[in-house]
Amino acid sequence: MNDYRKLTDQEIQQLKEHSCTAENWADIEVAPDFTPDYIYYTRFSGKVRLGVFEGEFTLAGGMKKHAGLYHTTLHNVTVGDHCCIENVKNYIANYIIGDHVFIENVDIILVDGKSRFGNGVEVAVLNETGGREVMIHDRLSAHQAYIMALYRHRPVLIERMKDIIEKYAEENASEMGTIGNHVTIVDSGYIKNVKIGDYCKIEGAGRLKNGSLNSNEHAPIHMGYGVVCDDFIISSGSHVEDGTMLTRCFIGQACHLGHNYSASDSLFFSNCQEENGEACAIFAGPFTVTHHKSTLLIAGMFSFMNAGSGSNQSNHMYKLGPIHQGAMERGAKTTSDSYILWPAKVGAFSLVMGRHVNHSDTSNLPFSYLIEQQNNSYLIPGVNLKSVGTIRDAQKWPRRDKRKDPFKLDQINYNLLSPYTIQKMMKGCKILKDLRKVSGETSEMYSYQSTKIKNSSLNNGIGYYETAIHKFLGNSIIKRLEETKFQSNEEIRARLVPDTEIGLGEWVDISGLIAPKSEVEKLMTDIESGVLNTVDQIHDRFVEMHRNYYTYEWAWAYDKILSFYHLQPESISAKDVITIVKQWQEAVVGLDKMVYADAKKEFTLSSMTGFGADGSREEKEQDFEQVRGTFESNPFVTEVLNHIQKKTALGNELIERISPLA
Repeated sequence: MNDYRKLTDQEIQQLKEHSCTAENWADIEVAPDFTPDYIYYTRFSGKVRLGVFEGEFTLAGGMKKHAGLYHTTLHNVTVGDHCCIENVKNYIANYIIGDHVFIENVDIILVDGKSRFGNGVEVAVLNETGGREVMIHDRLSAHQAYIMALYRHRPVLIERMKDIIEKYAEENASEMGTIGNHVTIVDSGYIKNVKIGDYCKIEGAGRLKNGSLNSNEHAPIHMGYGVVCDDFIISSGSHVEDGTMLTRCFIGQACHLGHNYSASDSLFFSNCQEENGEACAIFAGPFTVTHHKSTLLIAGMFSFMNAGSGSNQSNHMYKLGPIHQGAMERGAKTTSDSYILWPAKVGAFSLVMGRHVNHSDTSNLPFSYLIEQQNNSYLIPGVNLKSVGTIRDAQKWPRRDKRKDPFKLDQINYNLLSPYTIQKMMKGCKILKDLRKVSGETSEMYSYQSTKIKNSSLNNGIGYYETAIHKFLGNSIIKRLEETKFQSNEEIRARLVPDTEIGLGEWVDISGLIAPKSEVEKLMTDIESGVLNTVDQIHDRFVEMHRNYYTYEWAWAYDKILSFYHLQPESISAKDVITIVKQWQEAVVGLDKMVYADAKKEFTLSSMTGFGADGSREEKEQDFEQVRGTFESNPFVTEVLNHIQKKTALGNELIERISPLA
């Protein structure tokens, strides 16, 4: 509201009768329809603007409170329409408060001097001693942070990104804080230099200092009891509850932190869930989850990760301090009481069990088990491809995306098989075959990157990887040729030609976004040269990469189909396509059968241990069935069986459609 007027003498007199005081009544401006009927025991200081106090707030239990000011002190504050501010122990200073705001039983809310509200705070991720600082801001995505943390070998890029964020932080700096519309702040303590977005609810927070709560109507933020946050930014839709303590942290969209979780110098991106444990200097990409009190995540990079109870890492070898870092690529998991001594790197969708102190790098052998036996790290390549848990995880992540905000900060690709993982499997096949060639086919044990691989594990790993490669390439060619009636092999060849050359070469996973490395390189070059000058321009480029994923993916897949199956673009025919599709069918059905067999283990008699208390075997089976259901009726199992039928039919349809040309 822009039209304000001075108080009338009658209004000033009424306010005085309501035990209100002011340093200078002339410094108070009010809305045209203002009445002082609901203002009592209020002290005004500095420039104050007041809206209209009409309407009621209905509280939990049915209690109603009328809008107004009661027992409060305001200094340089604008209050919007229909607000209720009651029992402010100290004062509210230097804030613009929106409409329909409810503030009750708080200690102090103030802005002291010019504040950036958390924008521009440097978070020392991965290396506690510094060197990989990420400057946080309202629009930070996992992908921007990834580049800023890891591409330190490009100092011009880092300086330009710092300048861009510094400019954004300065543009959003102010000596006045904002509390948006429909905000609730109750039973809270010390709130200083905090920007609070629309529909935010703060209940019982202990201390909030130098930060932004980027709440909105679509995705409100909730801050719970005992929460302490210093130098922070919290994105839309997130919940920070129950004594959580954050220092120099960025919290992405739809995250949940609670049960006394503590974190310092850490970044948490979309849909992270952190409870009970502790984090220090971690880069938690989308869907990083930890639930347990005994779990410490430190100096690591994670995404789509689930940490078992007692998971721990060390970034300190008692020499030059906590300078070591590690990475667990997307989808990696740790079991209970697992331990990794950084530096180390764990491949995508791998499982870590036991203690590992030999600094292994299994990034080119994804979907593996890394297991400790007698103080040695054993690697079982590719075995996670047949794990029911892996498939279940891949299905659940899209369903667990809780982001309601139409503006998505992170561009998340959920694909289990992609150019990123398939290129690693192709490298993995070569690595395993080279090991077998160099050490001999009859060797009982092979050594790779400080791990040991048994002969049977190596041979099985090659089989798993080749099956997955057939599956991905077959998927790609079927998708490319779907819903088209071809009259000749020339038409098939024309359809197979990619729409772009972007996508050839290496692919990267930049914390949730899977993209061609060439496009990421182009983005970084454009930042360095000044083509991209704002945080939103950088964001838009990531959105474009994500939107064009399948176009780029086909360019990569087509190139790999030609080389993997030894085909030529000018002579590829329906016969070749049919051969690929049949191998694809074998791969899909083969993998699904392995997953089916893995799921069946969950319904064996040994899995029924603990069921049917005090009863016979028959009662044990009946109790198990009541709790877990039968194997045949399990939703996941029926889905696997349906998948086998569906994919078989899909392949048969394409074969039928093009077989006249073969």
